[in-house]
Amino acid sequence: MGAINSKVVWITGASSGIGEAVAYELATKNCKLILSARNTEALETVKSKCSTSEVVILPFDLSDFDNAKNHVENAIAAFGKIDILVNNGGISQRSLIAETDFEVDKKLIEVDYLGTVALTKALLPHFIKNKKGHFVTVTSLMGKFGSPYRSGYCGAKHALHGFFDALRMEHQKDNISVTLVCPGFIQTNVAKNALIADGSKQNVDDEATQNGMPTSVFAKKFLKAVESDKFEVYIGGKETLGVHMKRFFPKWLHHFVLKSKVR
Repeated sequence: MGAINSKVVWITGASSGIGEAVAYELATKNCKLILSARNTEALETVKSKCSTSEVVILPFDLSDFDNAKNHVENAIAAFGKIDILVNNGGISQRSLIAETDFEVDKKLIEVDYLGTVALTKALLPHFIKNKKGHFVTVTSLMGKFGSPYRSGYCGAKHALHGFFDALRMEHQKDNISVTLVCPGFIQTNVAKNALIADGSKQNVDDEATQNGMPTSVFAKKFLKAVESDKFEVYIGGKETLGVHMKRFFPKWLHHFVLKSKVR
């Protein structure tokens, strides 16, 4: 990808947390921004705080994947093209498998996996036609290894890795890049907004998230990975070591995660 300056970047989940911080960082690079999420008022607030006037908001629900092509058409119309899609929208989970309604599993797949895949596939022809493009998909360390209370979330994030690894291989010939960004504990509302067993929000933060990496720090590391055209990057604290433990010492990781009592 190289320098990100002046690129047209579309960000989902842009109303708060990681998406918001990435928008502010991209604005300092003179990027033209398209910001998407469900909350129009929150998007307007983010827009007002961006240090560039070239910001368009495009509100929609990621689980409305039947209208993905319409969303793509509207996004392209904003600036005439899209250079980068940041697939950041999603929800997390905090509940035990045995207690979780199946509707919660379905919701996690619909939002975190199918919504992202639908938007990506709808935009893909635009990238193929232009012979360039970059899909940057925010997954999670939970896309690389599992943890209690996050079964449906882990499943959806693992699925994203399989899909986007295949997309990268199929469309290298079209000069299309894929970067998978795997955050660890970042100071966002991900825990508060996480779904519990009955599908309602947890509405409670957790200590690990509160003490995680500030979103402003994350955003700088995020942009560096995108400009370097990384295939995959792990951003966070010591929890990122879990990726390597999973590969080389899976049983050790299993016992370590159980002892950590992470919620």
